[in-house]
Amino acid sequence: MRSRQRMLAAAMRLLLKCLRLGRRRRFKLVRQAGQLWRYGRLCLRSLLYNSFTDSDVVLDSLFEPVYWLVDHVTRWFGVVFVALVIGLTSSIVAIVYICLLPLILQTYTPAWICWHLAYGHWNLIMIVFHYYKAITTSPGHPPQVRLSLGTKGQRSLLQLGAGDQAKNDLTGVSICRKCIAPKPARTHHCSICNRCVLKMDHHCQAAWLNNCVGHYNHRYFFSFCLFMTMGCIYCSISGWDMFRDAYAAIERMKQLEKERLQVAANQTYYQTPPPTFSFRQRAFHKSVVYLWVLCSSVALALGALTLWHAALITRGETSIERHINKKERQRLQKKGKVFRNPYSYGSWDNWKVFLGVDVPRHWLTRVLLPSPHLPHGTGLSWELPPCMTKQRTPLLAI
Repeated sequence: MRSRQRMLAAAMRLLLKCLRLGRRRRFKLVRQAGQLWRYGRLCLRSLLYNSFTDSDVVLDSLFEPVYWLVDHVTRWFGVVFVALVIGLTSSIVAIVYICLLPLILQTYTPAWICWHLAYGHWNLIMIVFHYYKAITTSPGHPPQVRLSLGTKGQRSLLQLGAGDQAKNDLTGVSICRKCIAPKPARTHHCSICNRCVLKMDHHCQAAWLNNCVGHYNHRYFFSFCLFMTMGCIYCSISGWDMFRDAYAAIERMKQLEKERLQVAANQTYYQTPPPTFSFRQRAFHKSVVYLWVLCSSVALALGALTLWHAALITRGETSIERHINKKERQRLQKKGKVFRNPYSYGSWDNWKVFLGVDVPRHWLTRVLLPSPHLPHGTGLSWELPPCMTKQRTPLLAI
């Protein structure tokens, strides 16, 4: 009896010891897992820590896949959009020559005929010239310079394909993080072109140029927008009376078509009455409506874009520089200082520098007539333009 009690007590002690040992091992595993989790989190934070991280950086990181998609997919749509613009513009020109010009020659007075012929063809020439130059002119790129470590561990410049003169003229304000090359003032990296662009304004991808807008083709881009807006406004105003008559005629067509079908349904024979309007009349009225609606829509949309760029040119800045200058202005305002754009020479002088007007006759030869003249400067450095007579205190590039 006592031996059984001793055996039972021994078994109970062994069971309690096993339970206590299993609990210790379980607690040890949980403690080790917690230590590994804290260690992994610490390693991750140490690798990703950045004192400059804020909500903007996080938002840019989240949208990085979208940016990649835009950079690698939409670049192939540029040719399609350019063909679409050329096709729509050609259709408007064809409608004007086929439908409207004969009507103008028959109904207008000689003075108005001369006005329409002169202004219309001048505007068309300016649109075609500036659009062609905008899509074929390179915006300008810095010389192909790379930064590499020398034998003594110091950074040296290696010229790849540019001459000594270009190398000496290159004034690097900062280093491009993607090109790993000196980046002059007002130069920015285009992710679609995958190159740095001198005085980059934006990459006109969606519907106009399929090209970057920079130092050498900025004037062509703005002139194209301006003259295209003027041409659309001209067509909308000149064709307003024709549009109203054509729209009323189309409504009469629809009403007469309904009446004709009702009469045909009540007749006992199968022959339908002839149409009231011929195919040529239908095509004429629909073409006039198409012309007015398209020109009015483009005039509103492109006119707003033109006004926006005109305001930027008046302030002497590009689309990218507007955001940079806005942040810089807010930063200096908090310190009680006033920001001044180092590339602004005053509203009127900014326009003269942008259009390349050095003497009064240039307003005719370089602004009102097609002109392939180059802009002031090389885009690598920004000295005072020759048309400026008032010297300004040089400022650091921002």
